Amino acid sequence: MHGASAQPTAAATGWRAGVDALDRWLGRLTEIPAAGLVLANIVVLLAGVVSRYVFHSPLVWSDELAGIMFLWMSMLGAVVALRRGEHMRMTAFVAKASPGVRAFLDVLALAASLAFLLLIAHPAFDYASEEAIVVTPALEISNAWRASALPVGVALMVLVSVLRLLRVSTPARTLGALALVCVLCAIFWWMAPVLMPLGKLNLLIFFGGVVGACVFAGVPIAFSFALATFGFLALTTKTPMLVLVGRMDEGMSHLILLAIPLFVFLGLLIEMTGMAKAMVQFLASLLGHVRGGLSYVLIGGMYLVSGISGSKAADMAAIAPVLFPEMKKRGAKPGDLVALLSTTGAQTETIPPSIVLITIGSVTGVSIAALFTGGLVPGLVLGAALCAVVHWRYRNEDLSGVERASGRAIGKAFVYALPAVALPFVIRAAVVEGVATATEVSTIGIAYSVLAGLFLYRQFDFKRLLPMLIETAALSGAIIFIIGAATGMAWGLTQSGFAQDLASAMEAMPGGKAGFIAISVVAFIVLGSVLEGIPAIVLFGPLMFPIARAVGVHEVHYAMVVVLSMGLGLFAPPFGVGYYAACAIGKVDPVEGMRPIWGYLVALMVGLVLVAAVPWFSTGFLSK
Repeated sequence: MHGASAQPTAAATGWRAGVDALDRWLGRLTEIPAAGLVLANIVVLLAGVVSRYVFHSPLVWSDELAGIMFLWMSMLGAVVALRRGEHMRMTAFVAKASPGVRAFLDVLALAASLAFLLLIAHPAFDYASEEAIVVTPALEISNAWRASALPVGVALMVLVSVLRLLRVSTPARTLGALALVCVLCAIFWWMAPVLMPLGKLNLLIFFGGVVGACVFAGVPIAFSFALATFGFLALTTKTPMLVLVGRMDEGMSHLILLAIPLFVFLGLLIEMTGMAKAMVQFLASLLGHVRGGLSYVLIGGMYLVSGISGSKAADMAAIAPVLFPEMKKRGAKPGDLVALLSTTGAQTETIPPSIVLITIGSVTGVSIAALFTGGLVPGLVLGAALCAVVHWRYRNEDLSGVERASGRAIGKAFVYALPAVALPFVIRAAVVEGVATATEVSTIGIAYSVLAGLFLYRQFDFKRLLPMLIETAALSGAIIFIIGAATGMAWGLTQSGFAQDLASAMEAMPGGKAGFIAISVVAFIVLGSVLEGIPAIVLFGPLMFPIARAVGVHEVHYAMVVVLSMGLGLFAPPFGVGYYAACAIGKVDPVEGMRPIWGYLVALMVGLVLVAAVPWFSTGFLSK
């Protein structure tokens, strides 16, 4: 599963040149404002922290303005992601098809996405019109200024989809894909009188059949969810589609989700300023002379860097280029390196400020501060399990050509890395001490990193700022759009009575708490490999967490078990998107890592069982 989709064909001539020119113009129209909105949100939230904590004069309008800009950034970011082919999609089966079938499925994915956008365009416009009568409490302006982001974003995505269909394939293949989508939509519409009386069987048809077919055919996950939900509500209920837009808006508008783009940008920033490299070099000076030492550094480096960035891709991209060349010089096999990199991604999923933990807090109401505190020790437990495998595999490593760093060199590396090493503790202290919320604290980390890069590490490439802001907007837009679509789908499932049925079935399972946790582990490993972490959490978090509380499982403990289970699925081949991301970052053929990764996955499973069996690992340091 990854973001890549059909790519434009060879150099354009004739009418294709005009299409390409329009596409480039549309790119500038969306990328620059999206990047500007990321930057504006950083400034507004940081100003709010400074005004409240330093001058004791809160800016009562800052959160409201940030919320308005956030929705616009999310929708424009979703447009940018669609234009770049970066919406998350399952490609494991598509990749195995013949070139011709694969090309058709890529175009079909675009056509299916376009179908949903055309279906939702009018309800989105109606929703924004109805919001015009609502006045915001702080700024006292019409809420249409915020809600208009939805129809504008949908309209821009329609235009982007049309342009991509014109650019990426032959007219015959494009017309064939569009015709197939139209025929399928017409068949479902014609069958509406038959579907209506089927009751809950429709859940299997739409949320099992339609979602499954779309996901495995390579349709982006967000659009797979959205198409199935639209079809279910439109054909089997009397619910106005305005309600679906409202539920998507609700899912995308939680202010806590603003932490996602800010921590993504922070992760890119620590790599650009050299802070991540400084941390890794310090760990290497400590452990480089030990057998398997650089593998221990990789595990520890991912743990530290994950305490700054909320993005696993950003974490891996910061670590791999620093360590891999030296590890290869020492004889490490590329497959083993990428296997360890991938599994450290799963190991550190609970390290704050994890985007998945932020999402759990947003959709379930669990305290973000408690989740951040509870996530530290489980990461250490899984890290220790990985270290055991490293110790066994590298017990005979030849270190005859490796010199042990002197105490002076270690001290110098520590002093150089100290500002970087301190950043995770600054972030956590700011949340725990009440200086900033989980959303705002990222801006403190950004300001800290900018100052460290400019004045301490003297490494700050201003030319990279705009691409980094655009990348942040695109990744965040894709994530937030998935959350919106999954929120709509979760609402549809809840209204159908599925949530109550699921709760009854889970509570009736034998084994009590232990049985419930065991079933959850298996379920979320599968969900993590197929759906990726965030959509799985948005869909099933509101359903499963109340059941966990009902059977007596602490919600923070349950969150750690769920996140680590999804991480195991996410970074395990052959389906896990995280594994292929690690291979891309490490520039290693995925086939090379297939065999060595299983030892690490077994270690992660042992660590997961320990975390699941011993709640103290997750709850021992929570305030009573």
